[in-house]
Parts: sequence; structure tokens; C-alpha cells
Amino acid sequence: MPSFKSVAFAVFALASAPALAAEPLPNAIAAPGETVVLSAHAEGAQVYECKSAPDGKLAWAFREPVATLLSEGKTVGRHYAGPNWELADGSAVVGKAVGNAPGATPADIPWLKLEVAARRGSGTLTPVTTVQRINTHGGKLDGACDKAGEFKTAPYAADYVFLKKG
Repeated sequence: MPSFKSVAFAVFALASAPALAAEPLPNAIAAPGETVVLSAHAEGAQVYECKSAPDGKLAWAFREPVATLLSEGKTVGRHYAGPNWELADGSAVVGKAVGNAPGATPADIPWLKLEVAARRGSGTLTPVTTVQRINTHGGKLDGACDKAGEFKTAPYAADYVFLKKG
């Protein structure tokens, strides 16, 4: 029978780990045969800029993400335009979206599958080939805006899963 201490540690470890999707991921963002290198929780904002839409009307257009990457409650890196993910160990990857699936609610940005297009430094992210954005909450900003060049942020949270082939 497990000791109270080992059960308490297991409960703590689960509570502090990023929540991975309990159900299978949608095919559009699945990465069969790849293994997890790191899972990190992101807290931040999606930044939008007021621009002319193809129809000539002003509308909010996605500009960039700005987020802190957390693991076990500690800051381990950052996520920013590119899209880039950079860890405190100096390793970084740039992704290119290759698949998406809707978020859980209309206010949630989509789940994504991104292929690594470039890498810098060496460390945890060095072997990463795929990044998944799952469990999104918030971050969407739609609709008309009043003044071209204005910026607005939409708070969001997501889990990023960094994977490697093999």
C-alpha cells in the first residue's frame, strides 16, 4: 500500500503539472509517433492592431503573442512574435502553423500544431520538431475598431507541448 507521503506527492505533482488534454487531440493537431520533451503553461496576452480589412472597414488583426512560460509554477521562458518560444537555458524554436482546431468556446483562440522552422542555442528545446498549443482560454478579439494603428490586448492562457520525432 502506498504511503501517505507518496500519495500526497503524487497529488501535488499532478496539481502542479500543466493540464494535458484528457481526450485524444483532434487529428488536425495530433503528432502521432512523437514524444513529449516539455509541457509548459503560458499566461499572457494576444496583441491585436486596428487595420483596414479587405472590405475597407477597420477591424482587429492579430499582431503577436506575449506570454510567460511556466513549469511547476516557475517561470521557465517566454513566448513572443515569430512565433518564438525561448527558455531560460538559452534554447529557442520558431514555429510555423500547419494545423488548427477550434478552442473550447468562441472566446478561445484555436488549438495549433506548429512545425519547428528554426532553432537557436542549445538546451531543452534543441531536439523539438513540433509544438502544440492546447487547452486555450481566451485570447480572441474580433470585430470592428475605431482608429487604425490602435493596439488592444486579449488575455489568454494555453498549454504548449514541445515534441520530438522518435
